[in-house]
Amino acid sequence: MKKTITINLGGVVFSIDEDAYELLKEYLDKIEGHFSDEGERQDIMSDIESRIAELFSDGQNSGNRPVTLKDVEKVIEIMGEPVDIADSAENSGDGQSQSSSSAGRKNRRIYRDTDNRVLGGVCSGMATYWSIDVIWIRIIFVILAIMALSGFLVYLLLWLVIPPAVTTAQKLEMRGEPVNISNIGRAVKDEFNNVRKNLKI
Repeated sequence: MKKTITINLGGVVFSIDEDAYELLKEYLDKIEGHFSDEGERQDIMSDIESRIAELFSDGQNSGNRPVTLKDVEKVIEIMGEPVDIADSAENSGDGQSQSSSSAGRKNRRIYRDTDNRVLGGVCSGMATYWSIDVIWIRIIFVILAIMALSGFLVYLLLWLVIPPAVTTAQKLEMRGEPVNISNIGRAVKDEFNNVRKNLKI
């Protein structure tokens, strides 16, 4: 007989075996120890916990089954070890970008890119998804809107149907990058640096 614990991970409640909980807690503590900036740490940990919760939810096809040690080990394998954070910071050149682009192309999803939007982010999201310059997508929609209202109606429909990329994990999926701890950490740090630059101007 195993003892189970109820936890809240990324806003989702899970039952988890005690040994699995200990491994998960140790893993999250190691990740948290890699980030010195308090603001960055909170955002990064929140995104990582949300991603882990998503992976646990995907793996629980049988409903009320508790999260097991095997589930946690599988998530750690997908997310990567905390030492990968330091390795990715050192190797942030061409090698990392090539491996991320080749490994993540299969996992690419379409989202509205609200960071680079003019209206709803539909065009910038489509451009990111297809890896083309956003200006071409915008020109197509403008031509369609001028020739007939169909361009405007299609844009509105896509705005309603395509979800926005809100979390760091969704932004990584939109770009086709693997959603692991090193990429989440890098993306949040880049976001913080951009905010700091904009505040200095």
